[in-house]
Amino acid sequence: MNTPQERSALHATFTIERTYEARPAHVFKAWAEPTAKASWFGPKDLPHESREFDFEVGGHERFAVETPDGSVYLFDSLYRDIVEGERIVYTYDMYRGEARISVSLATVEFEAVGAATKLSFTEQGVFLDGLDTPAEREHGTAVLLDSLGEALRKETL
Repeated sequence: MNTPQERSALHATFTIERTYEARPAHVFKAWAEPTAKASWFGPKDLPHESREFDFEVGGHERFAVETPDGSVYLFDSLYRDIVEGERIVYTYDMYRGEARISVSLATVEFEAVGAATKLSFTEQGVFLDGLDTPAEREHGTAVLLDSLGEALRKETL
C-alpha cells in the first residue's frame, strides 16, 4: 500500500453504451430485482462473501468477494435517484480490504430503440492512491454490461 506521502486522487469520467434486444422495462428489471441482478452483477468465478440489496432511493446495495490471493473487495452503494424504466443514479465506494480505492457517481439510462433498449452507463469517479485506475474500472464495467447482455439473451433473469 502507498505511504501517506504517496497519496493521490485521479479523477475520470467514462460512458459505455450497449444495445440489448429487450424492452427497457425488462432491462431495468435486471437492475431492480435482487435475483435478476445477482445473476449478472459481480464476478462469476468468485464466491460472494455477503450481499445486501435494497433497491429504493436511499437504499443500499453491498457485496463483498474474496479473490484467490486473499484480497477482499467491497462494493458499497447508495441509490440516489430512480425513475422506473428510465434512470438509476447511485454513488458507491470500492474497498480492497480496509483501503478505500475509489468513490464514484454512476448513472444508468435506459432508452427505447424500437423493441430494443439502448443502455448508457456513465461513471464519474475519483481513484485513490494508485490502488485502482479508470482503465481497470471501465474494463470491469464493460465486462459487467456484457454479462447483463448474456443474461438477457439466455433469459436467466
